[in-house]
Amino acid sequence: MVGRESWYSHLTRAGFQDVEAAARQLAEPPLAPIADDGAVRDALASAADPDLALSTLARLLDAAPNADELLTALRTDAAFRARLVAVLGFSTALGDHLVRRPEHWEELAGDVTWPGLTDLRTRLQRTSTKDELRVEYRRQLVRLAALDLNDELGVAPVSAALAELAAATIDAALQIAAGDLPSDAVPCRLAVIGMGKCGGAELNYVSDVDVIFVAEPAGDGDEAAALGTATTLANTAMRVCSDHTAEGTIWPVDAALRPEGRAGPLVRTLASHRAYYENWAKTWEFQALLKARPIAGDLELGESFVRAVNPLVWHAAERDGFVDDVQRMRRRVEDHVRPAELDRQLKLGPGGLRDVEFAVQLLQLVHGRADPSLRSGNTLEALERLTAGGYVGRNDGALLDDAYRFLRTLEHRIQVRQLRRTHVVPRSDDVLRPLGRALGLRRAPVEQLQETWRRHAREVRRLHEKLFYRPLLSAVARLPGAEARLTPEAAKARLEALGYLDPDGALRHLDALTRGVSRRAAIQRTLLPVLLGWFADGPEPDAGLAGFRKVSDALGTTHWYLRLLRDERAAAERMATVLASGRYATELLMRSPEAVAMLGEDSEMVPRARAPLESEVRAGVARHDDPTAAIGVVRAMRRRELFRISAAALTGLLPSEDVGEAVTAVSEATVSGALEAAVRAVEAERGTRLGTRVAVIAMGRLGGREMSYASDADVLFVHDPVTGADEKEATDNALAVANEVRRLLSLPSPEPALTIDPNLRPEGRQGPLVRTLASYEAYYRRWGQVWENQALLRAAPCCGDEGVTERFMAMVDPLRWPSGGLSDAQIREIRRIKARVESERLPRGADPSTHLKLGPGGLSDVEWLAQLLQLRFAHREPSLRTTQTRAALNSAVDADLLRSADRNALLRSWDFATSIRDAVVLVTARPSDTLPSDVRTRAAVSRVLGYQPGESAAMVDDYRRAARRARAVFERVFYGE
Repeated sequence: MVGRESWYSHLTRAGFQDVEAAARQLAEPPLAPIADDGAVRDALASAADPDLALSTLARLLDAAPNADELLTALRTDAAFRARLVAVLGFSTALGDHLVRRPEHWEELAGDVTWPGLTDLRTRLQRTSTKDELRVEYRRQLVRLAALDLNDELGVAPVSAALAELAAATIDAALQIAAGDLPSDAVPCRLAVIGMGKCGGAELNYVSDVDVIFVAEPAGDGDEAAALGTATTLANTAMRVCSDHTAEGTIWPVDAALRPEGRAGPLVRTLASHRAYYENWAKTWEFQALLKARPIAGDLELGESFVRAVNPLVWHAAERDGFVDDVQRMRRRVEDHVRPAELDRQLKLGPGGLRDVEFAVQLLQLVHGRADPSLRSGNTLEALERLTAGGYVGRNDGALLDDAYRFLRTLEHRIQVRQLRRTHVVPRSDDVLRPLGRALGLRRAPVEQLQETWRRHAREVRRLHEKLFYRPLLSAVARLPGAEARLTPEAAKARLEALGYLDPDGALRHLDALTRGVSRRAAIQRTLLPVLLGWFADGPEPDAGLAGFRKVSDALGTTHWYLRLLRDERAAAERMATVLASGRYATELLMRSPEAVAMLGEDSEMVPRARAPLESEVRAGVARHDDPTAAIGVVRAMRRRELFRISAAALTGLLPSEDVGEAVTAVSEATVSGALEAAVRAVEAERGTRLGTRVAVIAMGRLGGREMSYASDADVLFVHDPVTGADEKEATDNALAVANEVRRLLSLPSPEPALTIDPNLRPEGRQGPLVRTLASYEAYYRRWGQVWENQALLRAAPCCGDEGVTERFMAMVDPLRWPSGGLSDAQIREIRRIKARVESERLPRGADPSTHLKLGPGGLSDVEWLAQLLQLRFAHREPSLRTTQTRAALNSAVDADLLRSADRNALLRSWDFATSIRDAVVLVTARPSDTLPSDVRTRAAVSRVLGYQPGESAAMVDDYRRAARRARAVFERVFYGE
């Protein structure tokens, strides 16, 4: 016998809470014979609750008639010792049972395995009374709990074993019930259908066993009488399981999931069940039937029931509002949790088991229509298949699986402690401590348990909201069942019905995207039925599908691309819209496929301002000594931002009137980056500083911040030599910089080019590309003409030396806003030039009524009218001093120079023409100043502008009408008529 102090020390280290009581028990019979047995002491110390293990073992030894055999087994059989102590040291209820039925300890000795369903049925059917059934049920429960608490079975096998035990118990209860039938009872066939966790083979230790009873006459017997017999059998079997006797109770059998619930008949025929589900069942009833499985009684009849209802289950998702119904049901379940328990509800609360189960079931019901592999009633098995099929991301699936296993294990431990039906995590540390130790958390069991549980709950809630409220589910659910997964026959029929012009070519794309068993192909098989419909909503469905294939080929192996489309409806739908709208955005995406990531968030679709873009390109240029590499950084930025702008415009997130401002900001940053690269290149080549300050002045649409996707960048190059520099050398350097800017931006590239157009400079193409400030001033003072002053109305700083741009603007302001306005001769000259432009620059053979720029009421008319008003009146109306057409016309109305109705007519035509020009580029990736003559292109342009299919003629009529009204205003105001 060890010394008293040694015992106290040992017991304290072992985790006993009441060391005095433990020491007393070990010093007295019946535990004294094992007090010095180190193996037994270590086993007791390893128990979840050592005090409970010790005290219950003492009670068991007192009660057992073969206590000596028990003590011998404790000493010699390590596996038995571990199992017995695991049960006695955690479950008070099963410990009490062993004390009442001490012979059952032998179930834990030797080679212990779970017997399986067939053996269980045999064992339980040997019983003939309620009490005998209860005793045998507890015997098997002790065996299972021992394997579970000793970590010999995982949570999934334990749940399946509990479901098997329930099935065998109900079978035995039916046998007992049959023995109570009167001798004249009409024979019947009765099947018990397991529902809920029993049907899913994932039962808890203490749970209602949900069932449905299906009956048929035996042979040609009377149906009504047979149903009477079946009802008696069902009622009696339910009482056999749920009644309280001297041996306690087993669990309630709950038939409330039957048709019409508790108000409906307990037993129905197969035909009656089918009629109900076909005509009156609600969404939740089909969700419940997902777990239906024959468990007892006439299994052949049970299989017939499952075969009859399965087609209805797997088409339930096609019901109107199905997804919304399931989501509302989950919210109602959560709303009914008692507020005092909400934060500790393991089953129904946020982050609980129901979050996982509802998410998995919704995904199954939506996608399982077309993918039979998903048709499982078991949550973990279904989750595994959803993950393997690509419906759930690998990481998400692994996290959910891990969390669900932990939560179910915690639920099992809470219930097996006292064999009470509860799903609430206890608050008391005295209860949490053994609970944590039973889960293998030994260092700080209470704190570790709380932290682990909360972490899993947070992950479950996050993933539940991500999967359960995944918007793409509603779109998939709305597809007819035959279209929810692509087969060649269904795909071709769907393509033709949706209006694809080349269904055979589309089929080839589909085959390439979905061929094989890879995860990528599986996810695309899920996405494409929905995407095909979204492509068809666009003007170019065939192009949309072809573009999707190209993007998928480029990005399909990345970890985020298909996950983004699967999990974010906005991203998938926007991508479909963009790809099916034309070539421009699609070609940009082909060059930078990673830009598809921005489609998932509204905030990512907002065009970026010039300042951050300019900072980005300058930092990028600074990292490269090679100017070609440096301009590559600039071009990458422009490519990405043009895709952002065009995608936002195509998806309705960017109003058409804001496109010009957004494109201008990108163009300014592009020119600024090119200037930075050019200056570095010239200085590096010549081995010296420039000796001059260089600036770029924006002109035309760039200066007016009204650029379209295909606009050139109209600019003036100006420089100002530093003090003491040689002016000729400085001019040569500035010229080299200007030429380098033009060269860098004109390097061959597959993406849309930004052409530098310096032709608005003094003397046009014949004049020098670069001038000093003094040279510009001298030219405009001595030779400047009224049309050149008119062009300067749009002059604005672009980039380069700020001092130079400020001095240039101060120099031209008096020219474009002359102090006395215009003379009559100057007004006549402007009108003459405008008339000449109309007659000479309109392309030969062009229809003036469809020419967006030079036709009557087109862009030119509106802009010339605004500019004439500015030249005439800006000296006395400062608000007219703007480079922007819209702002100038609004200011003219404020200054009473133009009627509001006239302004509206002008802007209606100007906006319409601008939108059409942008839409033509988006559709064709080519600029055009005329309404498309090609029928298909015109139809596509009209769709991009928001017209319905078949309304392209209406678009033309609407534009012509707007242009006529604008022309009438132009002629009256511009020509003074």
